[in-house]
Amino acid sequence: MATPMTADQFVSALKNEGLNVKGHAGWRTHNRNHKGAWGPVNGVVIHHTAGSNSLGFVYSGSADLPGPLCHSHLAKDGTLTMIGNGRANHAGTFATNAFNAMVAESATHPRPDASEPIDANSRTYGIEIENRGDGKDPYPAAQYEAAVKWAAAICRFHGWSEHSVIGHKEGTRRKIDPSFDMGQFRKDVAAQLKKTPSKASPTDPTKPIVPAFPGTSYFKPGATNAYVTQLGEQLVKKGYGHFYSVGPGPSWSEADRKAVQAFQKAQGWTGSDADGYPGPATWERLFS
Repeated sequence: MATPMTADQFVSALKNEGLNVKGHAGWRTHNRNHKGAWGPVNGVVIHHTAGSNSLGFVYSGSADLPGPLCHSHLAKDGTLTMIGNGRANHAGTFATNAFNAMVAESATHPRPDASEPIDANSRTYGIEIENRGDGKDPYPAAQYEAAVKWAAAICRFHGWSEHSVIGHKEGTRRKIDPSFDMGQFRKDVAAQLKKTPSKASPTDPTKPIVPAFPGTSYFKPGATNAYVTQLGEQLVKKGYGHFYSVGPGPSWSEADRKAVQAFQKAQGWTGSDADGYPGPATWERLFS
């Protein structure tokens, strides 16, 4: 039983483990704490997304199951994006025997009972690994290794063993994720915990991390979303606020395009690289 990590502690632990960490807009205050307790925490739950291009979905969720649907999302290339900080709708309810085995760090993880009285959302960290879960979609080495490091980072911070890591399918009979062997995964987490992390030197946890680029479709005429506001606010911080008459907002405007274009030209870019529409390179440079 442990006190949950703060957002800064979480980022620092993951970076120290050698992970490429990014952050979704608003992740630090994105949670379901108003629906129930967050903590004390007892373990780590591994999921697969059962789909593709799911970053936006695990952040927002659905009408029936609002986001965040995890704490971190793991892309195929090993990029880890922070989704939420606090209680998340990732695990649902767990069987008592499965939950107690995780808490006791038992080497045996029994088949979960049919009854599920434990609120696992309040007691566990969760990751969603991008994978269809059909047995045909591979987990690239970079992705799998990042998942191992993610679980190890949390265990290292709290002083837990690999047996504090459980698959969603091991906590409830309702689920089949993740679609890889959890026994082997725990062995790999144990091996990682024996290593000195590749980035064990202290990092500055207060230093902002670069948010993941959401895609070009969010920045075009007619678009209205939180990313436009986030972009505009960062442009203001960088000294391009004079392009806005009333400040940045969620609807893409000519003021946004002109501010982005001015920023791009200031980087020495020309032609299509300075058209006023942000791409990954503009986004990375703007938030770094």
